[in-house]
Amino acid sequence: VLPSFLWPFLSSGSFHFPQSALLVSQVWSLKVEQEVEKNKALTESLQILATEHHELKQSQCKNRRPSTLSTITQDVFYDAVSDSESELSVSGFLSVASCSFEEDEGRDAPLLLHPSEHRGPAGMSGEGNHGNAPAQHNGVKKHRDSLPTPMFSRNDVSIWSILKKCIGMELSKIAMPVIFNEPLSFLQRLSEYMEHTYLIHQANAATDSVERMKCVAAFAVSAVASQWERTGKPFNPLLGETYELVRDDLGFRWVSEQVSHHPPVSAFHAEGFKEDFVFHGSIYPKLKFWGKSIEAEPKGIITLELPKFNEAYTWTNPTCCVHNIIVGQLWIEQYGNVEVINHKTGERCSMTFKPCGLFGKELHKVEGYILDKSKKKLCAIYGKWTECLYTVDPAAFDAHKKSDKKNSDDKKGSKQSSVDEEPEEMPPPDAETVQVIPGSELIWKITPRPDNSAKFYAFSTFAMQLNELEKSMEGVVPPTDSRLRPDIRAMENGDIDLASAEKKRLEEKQRTARKNRSKSTDEWKTRWFQQGPNPHNKAQDWLYVKGYWDRNYTQLPDIY
Repeated sequence: VLPSFLWPFLSSGSFHFPQSALLVSQVWSLKVEQEVEKNKALTESLQILATEHHELKQSQCKNRRPSTLSTITQDVFYDAVSDSESELSVSGFLSVASCSFEEDEGRDAPLLLHPSEHRGPAGMSGEGNHGNAPAQHNGVKKHRDSLPTPMFSRNDVSIWSILKKCIGMELSKIAMPVIFNEPLSFLQRLSEYMEHTYLIHQANAATDSVERMKCVAAFAVSAVASQWERTGKPFNPLLGETYELVRDDLGFRWVSEQVSHHPPVSAFHAEGFKEDFVFHGSIYPKLKFWGKSIEAEPKGIITLELPKFNEAYTWTNPTCCVHNIIVGQLWIEQYGNVEVINHKTGERCSMTFKPCGLFGKELHKVEGYILDKSKKKLCAIYGKWTECLYTVDPAAFDAHKKSDKKNSDDKKGSKQSSVDEEPEEMPPPDAETVQVIPGSELIWKITPRPDNSAKFYAFSTFAMQLNELEKSMEGVVPPTDSRLRPDIRAMENGDIDLASAEKKRLEEKQRTARKNRSKSTDEWKTRWFQQGPNPHNKAQDWLYVKGYWDRNYTQLPDIY
């Protein structure tokens, strides 16, 4: 497209091609130079601002006990990748914390099935063994409620010192210091989907399909609740890495595998001990760097099957965004549309995760409707993904929204806010409330975080148990299990220098293995999952091929 001022010359016929090409080239060269200068000025301004902010934070911490980190500002903690590439898995920059919901626990509480109603063996010896066979322990009866050591302070490290070198680069090229990690693999983070498994059991106990949809929709929302306040980055899984989780108290077992490294894809499969549900999916986070924020769009399909009703539900997760990665307090929001589809009845729950907006009025809000196959509204759903979820009659919800909008417009007057504008700071705590509409039914409420959560990476109690390793487990879980990763274990134990050294060793080992495969005819083959169409919507997916729980772990790759 030519600049508009050139068209008169062309239309007059006095513009010859050689001269026109030269002039156009000169014009665009000038424009490119101007854009480069603008970008340079912006970069310098950001650097000055970030430096001043970092110095201010350091001056605030000057009288605190100094950190014992010896190499944290020098050693860059690279993810294990091939050649010179490194991935920032911001599925990583996201995680859990349960906002305390001060309300009478006995009122409107969701039905909790007693653990004995769905208890199964802690580790079954075969795929189809749901009987009285001896249990193989790969878990503990009493789970821990803290980590071995508290997290290190991140105040002494400026994230700008890393990101300023990456302006103009693809996000997959960014390497982060280990201090910005948390002691979990992304495979372990994925298993936090199962923290609110009781909602699946509750769906199985419901006789009405709409009631089941309420529970499944609540389960889909509860899965992303683990993101709140978790600004630490989980370790990227190594190719071939696996993770299993067996919780007889919650009635499920879980296995996941890193099935691809470029692009990074994690596949998982969970099932109930009574064969009452199957939950599976694959996640491929697509990342975008917006200067002040990082956006992670979790590509991939999530599927929940309820064999008792011959029903299957599918959905995708909302987009997650980490704000203030250069200056200010890190905070997280989820936004986008999530549609949970019942492929048997045609019913669907269409929910919108609201973006924060300029003044934070929509912060963390979720709202939507359950629709029948003719798109008639059956009930409304609303709440916050950080707190709770309610259902109510759609007419009452629409009337409440109309009234709320009128009141809001009256307050704003001539001032208008745009949801497309990004707030500079995290909205105030008073935004953390849900106005309950009369006649509403509570279908999910987050489990409050433990008192020591802030000391341990903002982990929930469930998250603190994910990397727990007992001696009895070491001969049972495969050698590829995330619990056996030396870098994650070192970080959990507070040895940052060892964690960094081990991570670099694993990086080099994986790079060497990839080069060796490229020199031979050997191709990497996944062990527990294979790529294929999702059986319910035919989209590309990774499906479990069975055999993991037979405990035959021969010929597994040596990745650690």
